[in-house]
Amino acid sequence: MSNKINAIRGMNDILPKDSTLWLSLEKTIIDLFMSYGFKNIRTPVVEKTDTFHRAIGQATDIVEKEMYTWADSNGDLLSLRPENTAGVVRAMIEHNLPREGIQKVFYQGAMFRHERPQKGRYRQFHQIGAEVFGVDNAKIDAELIAMTHTLWQNLGLKKVTLEINTLGSAEARVNYRTLLVDYFTQHKNQLDEDSTRRLKTNPLRILDSKNEDLRGLIEAAPKLMDHLDEASAKHFESFKTYLDCLNITYKINTRLVRGLDYYNRTVFEWTTTDLGAQGTICAGGRYDGLVEQMGGKPCPAIGFALGVERLILLLQAQGLTIGTPPLSIYMVALGDKAQLKSLQIAEQLRQALPEIILYNDISLGSFKSQFKKADKAEADFAIILGEEELNNNEVAIKPLKNQGEQQQMSLEDAIQYFKKG
Repeated sequence: MSNKINAIRGMNDILPKDSTLWLSLEKTIIDLFMSYGFKNIRTPVVEKTDTFHRAIGQATDIVEKEMYTWADSNGDLLSLRPENTAGVVRAMIEHNLPREGIQKVFYQGAMFRHERPQKGRYRQFHQIGAEVFGVDNAKIDAELIAMTHTLWQNLGLKKVTLEINTLGSAEARVNYRTLLVDYFTQHKNQLDEDSTRRLKTNPLRILDSKNEDLRGLIEAAPKLMDHLDEASAKHFESFKTYLDCLNITYKINTRLVRGLDYYNRTVFEWTTTDLGAQGTICAGGRYDGLVEQMGGKPCPAIGFALGVERLILLLQAQGLTIGTPPLSIYMVALGDKAQLKSLQIAEQLRQALPEIILYNDISLGSFKSQFKKADKAEADFAIILGEEELNNNEVAIKPLKNQGEQQQMSLEDAIQYFKKG
């Protein structure tokens, strides 16, 4: 038996060589969300299982098949969060936040689902999401779309499509559900095993089936859009008018139902064809009844989540990088006195130039081996501190990417040199 220790399948390490892209992406998203007036909320990774039962619905695939759940020593059923809206709603209710007025919050972190790992779909995956509580008009629906649209532009993403739909009110959905059950029952012999099970538990999810054999049957099914309540139809028209005034292109996808029971009215997905089967990079919608359903006072709400892993894959597939890397300097020191002085100089440089990356050599190797390390670190410049430099109270600056000749100068002049870039 092998005693090698490995990460759990579908739960991946993010290694130092990849983390720069992760950090840049997270910073870009978070800075943008904050510029729209969102504030950060952080909820526990573990919640009572009942929180998800109440929010997501027991007849969903997530609750039925995908949650990591166990009994605590006191008998409480606990679960790792499979998504974060339920936890945010629980926090809103517990701390009575909507009473203070409109709440615009964003979260970031790991989610967990026990499913078959494949590219872009993992057992531990990361999401950044935004939620708004206390606004029932379509203007906020459009602002969330505008915010994600701006994000794609900031990242330079191409070939990203917005799909929208409306699920109407809870009442309209109940009536529509009856129509749908009647329709699919008449064609029960054509349904696959998954859809037959959903016919009893969650018939709207049949519309979301990826089975190509059912495509024709689903296309011919009654459309919820044709059975909307008046208020929802009006809300959807208003939503489209806002998107039109923003010049944001969208397509209406009447099969877009989202996998969670709590959605109503506006639902949307941003998709791409560059990632194969896992083409959704951002999805969300309204969940006006959820706060009340989970035990709070009635409060309209809307939100979405971005899949960080999928965005990373998409950036890589489209050959994109984020931002310009900061100036990097490698400090080469030779001799005991130079090692001591290098720490002092490094701290002075960091204070004067907070944006730079400064590697102070810690291998204590030869000049040659330190320069090899400078190349490996892909540094722009080396600062050399040897006996001659110490005696003259200077440093030597050597450009490492053909930006000119090596020069000797005082530390003050070196700081000005780097400030000019």
